[in-house]
Amino acid sequence: MRQRLRTALRLWAPVLAWAGAIYFFSSRPDLPHIDEPWLELLLRKSAHAVEYAVLGALLARALGARRGQVVLAAAMSALYAASDEWHQRFVPGRNGNPLDVALDSAAALLGAYLYARLASRGNAAVTAPPPVESRRFR
Repeated sequence: MRQRLRTALRLWAPVLAWAGAIYFFSSRPDLPHIDEPWLELLLRKSAHAVEYAVLGALLARALGARRGQVVLAAAMSALYAASDEWHQRFVPGRNGNPLDVALDSAAALLGAYLYARLASRGNAAVTAPPPVESRRFR
């Protein structure tokens, strides 16, 4: 039982920590601005893409990185992206943007897919710990 809990924590704690970081930064009304509008747009959209690609990869790792789980990881990330954009509507100086949800969702799918590809090749650096087998008393 303890091993199962440790495995669950190893898999899900990074997901929760990353989701918390996304929430924290989207709660900030005082993000610095860059004078060049095109550069600010590029940096902000790139940050969105990276943060949700990482979330997608972490969810794929936690769920198991098989085909169905990659889709589930992307769907969970898309729901989180939608809730994050909704949340930003209530933060002074921020606004929710449906196009950001689309960008975030695509980035999450890409992150989950890339993680699954690396994990399927047996790359020890990205492979999640194996699930703990259930032990029954006879």
